[in-house]
Amino acid sequence: MRTHDFVAIGVGPFNLGLAALTADLPDVDGVFLEQRAEFDWHPGLMLDGVTIQVPFMADLVTMADPTNRFSFLNYLKQVGRLYPFYIRESFYPLRAEYNEYCKWVARQLPSIHWNTRVDTVTHDGEAYLVHTGGQTYRARKLVLGIGTAPRVPAAVDQGPYVHSADYLPNKEKLQGLDSITIIGSGQSAAEIYLDLLNEIETYGYHLSWITRSPRYFPMEYTKLTLEMTSPEYIRYHQGLPMEVRDRLGREQRNLYKGISGDLVDTIYDTLYAKSLAGPVPTTLLTGTALEGVIWDGERWTLALHHREQERSFTATSQGLVLATGYAPRVPSFLDPVRDRISWDARGRFDVTVDYAVDKSGNEVFVQNAAEHTHSVTDPDLGMGPYRNSVILKGITGREIYKIEESIAFQQFGAPKADIPRQLVNR
Repeated sequence: MRTHDFVAIGVGPFNLGLAALTADLPDVDGVFLEQRAEFDWHPGLMLDGVTIQVPFMADLVTMADPTNRFSFLNYLKQVGRLYPFYIRESFYPLRAEYNEYCKWVARQLPSIHWNTRVDTVTHDGEAYLVHTGGQTYRARKLVLGIGTAPRVPAAVDQGPYVHSADYLPNKEKLQGLDSITIIGSGQSAAEIYLDLLNEIETYGYHLSWITRSPRYFPMEYTKLTLEMTSPEYIRYHQGLPMEVRDRLGREQRNLYKGISGDLVDTIYDTLYAKSLAGPVPTTLLTGTALEGVIWDGERWTLALHHREQERSFTATSQGLVLATGYAPRVPSFLDPVRDRISWDARGRFDVTVDYAVDKSGNEVFVQNAAEHTHSVTDPDLGMGPYRNSVILKGITGREIYKIEESIAFQQFGAPKADIPRQLVNR
């Protein structure tokens, strides 16, 4: 049986980037397995006109290899859209445009095997065996890129709710109801709210948006804050005690789970314009937690609690949209090799600074499954090429793409020695 250098399981943007970065390396043998029939990135949220929240340089390859043929700019050139993108004068590609770019890359990569579901992974003493329905792949290393799963609050254990991941297929049904309530605080919640708000007069529903956050906060996007997506911050954060990392994870949500400032303003401007004709049939509630639900077959009753006033109350709605994000998952196909994996005290992957999760530290690597260790950098599209450069070094034992180890002006953590007096007084 052929032994590959690595098998990558799951093809989202991050493993697709790894496939692109290895496509022209004749001495690196990797195979990519994906259960879907083709690449499709968040199809349930492919709303007209929405953009991704990172600049176009945060594509699959550029931050690792600016000369790579699979760059976003080369995609634009090949499909005849480079000058229109230039004239548009925006760093931020449309979400649908980014998805088409990824599909363009995926179609050119024979290393990706679509319609291939992984059943189990075992180890024969020397290499990993990845078993699918019709074939077994053998490899010295694994790269896990299965993505995250929609997060549903524990309070919601019944009824026909719609997660934001499935919004568009359910939009028409939602708009036929007399009332819709959105739960959530981030970009997806805001985009869905605006999309439904734009047509509120046409369909005549009451639209509510409820979040436990104290405000509809914009994502922080200042330049010194962006330095937290850096190799230095990765090393700093990954080296902190688990309890401190978990606390920071809760405190840092507005750094990457907030709403774009332009979208917040657009929502306000839309509400203002619609209010000229009279009160807008909408309810906006912040600082309010969802504590329970009852579905009676026709309508939701939501048990809510205002956290600042410590007041509980209920609300009813025919439709319920959960824009409550995504959570990492540990795939069951790893069960036969669990003893080879490192776990933290809370049952999560214990991820090294170099994205390895196996006990030897250089066999099994993870994509977008290390937010609890690598913080804001982990889901960031712009950090994907950096992570893939690090993973490739772990797989091959050499630095194929230059890894920039120091890019930040600021220092994270206390200095190793006292700061000299003359520096303090400057």
